[in-house]
Amino acid sequence: MLFDPNTHDFGHLDAESRRLLRVTVDWFEERGKRRLIADDQAKVWYTEFLDFVAREKLFATFCTPAAEAGGSPDKRWDAARNAALSEVLGFYGLQYWYAWQVTVLGLGPIWMSDNAAARAKAAELLDRGSVFAFGLSEKEHGADVYSTDMVLTPTDTGFTASGGKYYIGNGNVAGMVSVFGRRADVEGPDGYVFFAVDSQHEKFELVKNVVDSQMFVSEFRLHDYPVTAADVLHTGAEAFSAALNTVNVGKFNLCTASVGINEHAFYEAITHAHNRVLYGKRVTDFPHVRQNFVDAYARLVAMKLFSDRSVDYFRSASPEDRRYLLFNPITKMKVTSEGERVVDLLWDVIAAKGFEKDTYFSMAARDIRALPKLEGTVHVNLALVLKFMPNYLFQPATYAEVPTRHDPADDGFFWRQGPARGLGRIRFHDWETAYREHADVPNVARFHEQAQALRTLLTTAAPDDEQQRDLDFLLNLGHLFTLVVYGQLVLEQATITRLDVDVLDQVFDVLVRDFSAYAVALHGKASSTEAQQAWAVEQVRKPVVDRARFDRVWTAVAALSGAYDMRP
Repeated sequence: MLFDPNTHDFGHLDAESRRLLRVTVDWFEERGKRRLIADDQAKVWYTEFLDFVAREKLFATFCTPAAEAGGSPDKRWDAARNAALSEVLGFYGLQYWYAWQVTVLGLGPIWMSDNAAARAKAAELLDRGSVFAFGLSEKEHGADVYSTDMVLTPTDTGFTASGGKYYIGNGNVAGMVSVFGRRADVEGPDGYVFFAVDSQHEKFELVKNVVDSQMFVSEFRLHDYPVTAADVLHTGAEAFSAALNTVNVGKFNLCTASVGINEHAFYEAITHAHNRVLYGKRVTDFPHVRQNFVDAYARLVAMKLFSDRSVDYFRSASPEDRRYLLFNPITKMKVTSEGERVVDLLWDVIAAKGFEKDTYFSMAARDIRALPKLEGTVHVNLALVLKFMPNYLFQPATYAEVPTRHDPADDGFFWRQGPARGLGRIRFHDWETAYREHADVPNVARFHEQAQALRTLLTTAAPDDEQQRDLDFLLNLGHLFTLVVYGQLVLEQATITRLDVDVLDQVFDVLVRDFSAYAVALHGKASSTEAQQAWAVEQVRKPVVDRARFDRVWTAVAALSGAYDMRP
């Protein structure tokens, strides 16, 4: 299940995608672990990586939609191979992934725009090796697009733009920066504007890097920056939708970055612990250590399964099938939070080793914290997820089965998602089908009982009007609901990949315990009613214990010791 640079051939993709991913892996491996860590510690701007990207036309090939590819047969926007690249870059370091991630975001409003000249310019810049930036967040307002202080004042030739942006990756070198603002002369949503600027323009002030890192997460200010019709990407409500729809496309990469970071950290941790002797025993002979590793492995496997299956729904989306809008915030919130838990489980085992400066793990322990916080934080995504809960649990609809999507197709729907509204009307297929198909797996069956009980809670002891205004209560409910959706896609992908049944059972051993923990938390909420408390107590379940199954999974985990070590 884990990505291994020594053996992985990206065989599910086309020939050119395989070649580019392989040369990316080889570039990092040839530089070696000491250089990777030294550059991180010295906070070296990654010019050589960007030179490699330009030379191989890596971002140009992966980030240019077919419509803007000028006939190139390999350029397209293909979420399956983009996910693979995101995982690889995360595996070697968040900083390299970040350069890619913010380029994806910066391109979103451009590819969604009707401005053909801007799209052509972006395609040309990509081909020359440029990176891009997404100018949405502000120092005082974060990503609150309703409150932007980037103001465009009308002139005889268009506008002048003045204001600041904050947390803007690649802002130091971006060929184009997509900037969100509002007109000074138009009130309300009709005044929103998305426009493109050049980071090297004299009216563009690069204030500083706001983080102490290899990454350049910029603060910049525009001072009467001239904006003409050629620079305008979107206006009015379309500008607002472009912001949210870009996040739908770009922030998906958070989950695969988390997976890559976890995989590399896992190799280091198991190799260290399995070869270390304390008190006359291998560290991994201690039962609590084995439990940590098996739990970490199960969580990491679930992260990969959910993320991979989400890609299929994203690539198969249409105006009539917008289910991806539920699965997407779960990749941003749940998968990344699980990534933190995996690192914490591993760190509890390797202890002081995780602080040592010559390890990848020390980078992972720092960087894995960023991903759940890079888009709206966990609670914002949980609040979004709750919008889908009634239809998901109670109003299933019929859809054609979504296949595995590894085909080399251009994902054109990403650029025509439409207005960012109507989430509560989106319907879903019957979530219980996947659970019923795996009813013979003991812990899947047990978790299915807990999931069904969530419907019981909502029909017999639903949140009252006051609780529906209590975000603390609702967010805990959101965690319970998220687990149900998470389990569904894990099961679907387990079927597709023919996942070993022992591993699947162990994954749901973890999910049963997680559901129980959130039920206990709901019981303890200040506003929970007696009926809700009674329900919560009934959902505290023990997983089905199978020592032989656990030992078989542990044997597979132990076999990862020494399986991969980055070249020195």
